[in-house]
Amino acid sequence: MQADLQTMVNAVSGVLTDYVMVTVLLAAAAYFTVTTRGVQFRMVGEMLRLLMKSGKRSNDKRKDDAPAHGNISSFQAFALSIASRVGTGNLAGVATAIALGGPGAVFWMWIIALLGAASAFVESTLAQLFKVKGEKSFMGGPAYYILKGLHKRWWAVTFAVLITLTFGFAFNSVQSNTVANALDMSFAIPREFTAWGLCLLTLAVIWGGIQRISRFSEIVVPVMAIAYILMAIVIIILNIHRFPEVIAMIVSNAFGFNEALGGTIGAAMILGVKRGLFSNEAGEGSTPNAAATASVSHPVKQGLIQTLGVYTDTLLVCTATAFIILCSGIFMEGHDGIVLTQRAIDAGFGGHSFGSTFVSVAIFFFAFTSIIANYYYGETNIRFIRDNKNIIRLYRLLVGGIVYAGAVMSLDLVWGFADITMALMTLCNLAAILMLGKYAVTLLRDYLDQRRRGLDPVYHSSTIPEIASETDCWD
Repeated sequence: MQADLQTMVNAVSGVLTDYVMVTVLLAAAAYFTVTTRGVQFRMVGEMLRLLMKSGKRSNDKRKDDAPAHGNISSFQAFALSIASRVGTGNLAGVATAIALGGPGAVFWMWIIALLGAASAFVESTLAQLFKVKGEKSFMGGPAYYILKGLHKRWWAVTFAVLITLTFGFAFNSVQSNTVANALDMSFAIPREFTAWGLCLLTLAVIWGGIQRISRFSEIVVPVMAIAYILMAIVIIILNIHRFPEVIAMIVSNAFGFNEALGGTIGAAMILGVKRGLFSNEAGEGSTPNAAATASVSHPVKQGLIQTLGVYTDTLLVCTATAFIILCSGIFMEGHDGIVLTQRAIDAGFGGHSFGSTFVSVAIFFFAFTSIIANYYYGETNIRFIRDNKNIIRLYRLLVGGIVYAGAVMSLDLVWGFADITMALMTLCNLAAILMLGKYAVTLLRDYLDQRRRGLDPVYHSSTIPEIASETDCWD
């Protein structure tokens, strides 16, 4: 019975993710790249300026510099979204893509990041435009801009249910399972101990609300990401003689004649795009939930900062993992997932068993911050459906239970369902931002016009009068 269900789930998932989602995702990314005139390329300097400015303000405790509502800074919202993005996809997902699709998968991960960053800009800008005031912070995301921008509650509720199932439950069980596997292999820690530890830590953090979640992410995520990237740089330096070969391997495998004859270009493209989406989440509809929490003077500010998050995830952290694996030369030895990454780091340091230990520590922090951020995506969407304290308390307890269960169980079937719900929520979101994207383009023009006049851009709802009644946070 379970085998038949697994076969059916895999068949549905294959069609949705390998063909429908990949095609629509690439088409939407290309469309937004054109309509925004390559905002993800031409405004990188502005993204960095805004991020550094917001980072300084988030560390400044002076009362007069505090955000206007909810005390969630632009940098904290950015860190929250990075917490969700940087997780098992960066360490285990990249390894799986290379093992199954070849080195060319890395090239297609880059492509979907570079193009998909435009989709990330649009969805995060829309999340800011249509955000609402919650009890302790701003709230928003696809469910909110679908309801307020398109006036389709059934569509908005469908998205809210899908993202809660995908992130709050399925993805969190995958994250805890990966942590349990890594700690068991490296330190022989029983999976039940890891399960209880993760469960209790998760409940302790999420019971503190979005302020505690954002502060936790702001501290932990940058430290671990920088440490991991520095380690990758060390491995590349130690194996610098192989670096030109690795670059040539990636490009030739993505376009090579032999690969075309063998059909592996298609495998590299599909796996690269799928793993790229799982990792950077551009266009998926998840990070707008974090983007909406920030207190900024213009929606485009957070849209630009969240765009930078796609580059941070894929072009830095995922690329670091890819170079570690390809420099090691062991990616064709039959290893997969987190084991391949651990073995590659060992090989990069001359065979010393450093990889297993470091990756276990890194994956714990990466996965745990992802669990926390994933939980919040579910909470904000449950509040959209029905803002009831008892329901939220029940959801928190269920997330704690899912984190425990994920660490001790096999997840093949759960992962299959997660692929389906992820594809459906992505398609829901892409359809919405394709219909609402014109507002993001108008906001971008308004922002650039104010910048050209030497102003610090400020948005007022009267700028787009046809939706002024739906953007009351900007009055």
